[in-house]
Amino acid sequence: MTHMTQKTRTRFAPSPTGFIHLGNIRSALYPWAFARSTGGDFILRIEDTDLERSTQAAVDVIIESMSWLGLDYDEGPFYQMQRMDRYKAVLAELQTAGHVYPCYMSVAELDALREAQMAAKEKPRYDGTWRPAPGKTLPAVPEGVKPVLRFQNPMGGSVVWDDKVKGRIEISNDELDDLVIARPDGTPTYNFCVVVDDLDMAITHVIRGDDHVNNTPRQINIFKALGKEPPVYAHLPTVLNEQGEKMSKRNGAKPVTQYRDEGYLPDAMVNYLARLGWSHGDDEIFSREQFLQWFNLDHLGKSAAQFDEAKLRWVNAQHLKVMSDDALAPLVQAQLQKRGIQADERLPRICALFKDRCDTTVVLADWAAVFYAELKLDPVEVNQHVTDAIKPALMLLSDKLAHCPWDKLSIAAAIKEVLLACAIKMPLLAMPVRVLVMGSAHTPSLDAVLELCEREIVLARLRSA
Repeated sequence: MTHMTQKTRTRFAPSPTGFIHLGNIRSALYPWAFARSTGGDFILRIEDTDLERSTQAAVDVIIESMSWLGLDYDEGPFYQMQRMDRYKAVLAELQTAGHVYPCYMSVAELDALREAQMAAKEKPRYDGTWRPAPGKTLPAVPEGVKPVLRFQNPMGGSVVWDDKVKGRIEISNDELDDLVIARPDGTPTYNFCVVVDDLDMAITHVIRGDDHVNNTPRQINIFKALGKEPPVYAHLPTVLNEQGEKMSKRNGAKPVTQYRDEGYLPDAMVNYLARLGWSHGDDEIFSREQFLQWFNLDHLGKSAAQFDEAKLRWVNAQHLKVMSDDALAPLVQAQLQKRGIQADERLPRICALFKDRCDTTVVLADWAAVFYAELKLDPVEVNQHVTDAIKPALMLLSDKLAHCPWDKLSIAAAIKEVLLACAIKMPLLAMPVRVLVMGSAHTPSLDAVLELCEREIVLARLRSA
């Protein structure tokens, strides 16, 4: 079957050698979106052959991050370390077919060869000392040395593929030396494991970072040696941090889960990450459903994308505004619980009133906390707005509010009565009331805010003036 008629099967294959950041997770988003938009399957594979650096904690964070973002997978997670018997069986097949040979060159000999080549201004590469060839006499096998296994890369010709991002790529086989595909202890190496995995999992499209471009010709040659067609490749440009460096843990990238803790919404993150290397015309804000409806590999960007936290906050704010209050309330409640605050049935209405002025659920929780916790007033704000001249009006308002029905219309009527009685304009009264009741001179409509407060708390805060 061709890739056109075959069911789409994509994969995300991270190495669990540290926390997963936004640059990594974007490499999960696109294959997930392509599988979902074409009715295909998305597979999670954990490439854990780096035993020294791989940790279960890193695996857990990968799965937690994908779960938070809603990047659900159909199969997996598969672990490479659990597939060693399969790799060794395929290695044996290749060796029997004459595509693999043992190489006894020591590390010291390899280093000396590299140094000599670099001194002669040549590209450092294995020179084929142990590669068998008709009429060639191989060196004597040294005693007590375990060989590596090398793949016999084809001589002459080129490896060519049509990359869905970069276009046609052609690399001469003469540029590629014979790759080590098994270490002296028999464990297979990365480039070989990837090919066996992609074959066994029937992967049709490999969508990954462009740091893998150099691996691709080697992997294609291994596919060909196994008599199989390689998948379609799409190599994504790098994600840069705000300083223009490659996004990495060393360069200050944050774990994906930290954005959840900082109050970002999963759909906003998907929206923002989607635009870091893909576009649909000039559309900046879109839902997950729209993204999947629009996504294809033809509109992936060719140049590196730069992360911009201010833009991410703006995207998040747009999603906050349109999110239903009932869906938003549990997220705000989770932020309040971290502060030891338990909200009540007012929370969805509080969200409705304040979400337009917030860009994260943490900022929304800052507003909501005022309704449930002790208020710490800023003395500068109090001195500026709560003057001796306005205190009589505040006392009158507290008296009116003590006896009126507790709804928006009645509260608005009480405020009007005070304005008329004291012959003052709204801002002169509203500012000090906001400062005393909410701790800020700038809030939504005063009657709407007061209605959501408990009457006794409003009266106590007004009378504290």
